Amino acid sequence: MITGFLSLLCLGLCLGYDDEHKNDTLPRPSLHALPGSVVRRGGNVTLKCQGPLQNVKFMLGKWQAPGYRREWSSAGHDAGFLLTHLGPEHAGRYFCAYKTAGSHVWSEQSEHLRLEVTDNHDRPGAPSAKIDSRVIFVTAFSCLAIFLLFPTVFLIYRRSQSGSSHGESTKSHPEQEDSDLSQQESSSLSTEDPQEGSGADGKRKTPSEAAAAASVPAEEPPGACD
Repeated sequence: MITGFLSLLCLGLCLGYDDEHKNDTLPRPSLHALPGSVVRRGGNVTLKCQGPLQNVKFMLGKWQAPGYRREWSSAGHDAGFLLTHLGPEHAGRYFCAYKTAGSHVWSEQSEHLRLEVTDNHDRPGAPSAKIDSRVIFVTAFSCLAIFLLFPTVFLIYRRSQSGSSHGESTKSHPEQEDSDLSQQESSSLSTEDPQEGSGADGKRKTPSEAAAAASVPAEEPPGACD
């Protein structure tokens, strides 16, 4: 009975991570995926477990996969677990823990890291990034177009105003010339001699009558011959 209990205890210490026998004095490690937690199918990823102590043994485990366990002794503060030729079976949640050389108890496990394996060559976050870049480009282009539209409208307005004023000035010039000509004709008529071309009775003679009167010799007064 005692021998069986000791065998089970030794088996529990040698196999896997046991929450009931975790070492609460060791700080929790951290787990990161390089280059990222989303990897295309057939690619590679490195799960890096980092702790505060050196010369420790790190362990990588997978949630809901008791048979998955990888260990690595490191002289530094971290250890990298390389996963190659990823497939759908590699997707899931991973965690890591560590223990010192003189201890048989693992530290508290790290937070779970979710690893995703996709069949697309582009990562799931790439389309959203492309959409965001398109929105930024369209917004910037719209702002630039609006900024350039105001000067264009202003120039067109100024040109239309200058054209209308020029047309009104050209229309007013002929009217002014006609008024000047009428004033000149009236002034020339007023400067003519009112007695020229009129008879003794004050009536205006026609050109033929004026010519006939000019051809008749003037009568001499009586007694001029004497």
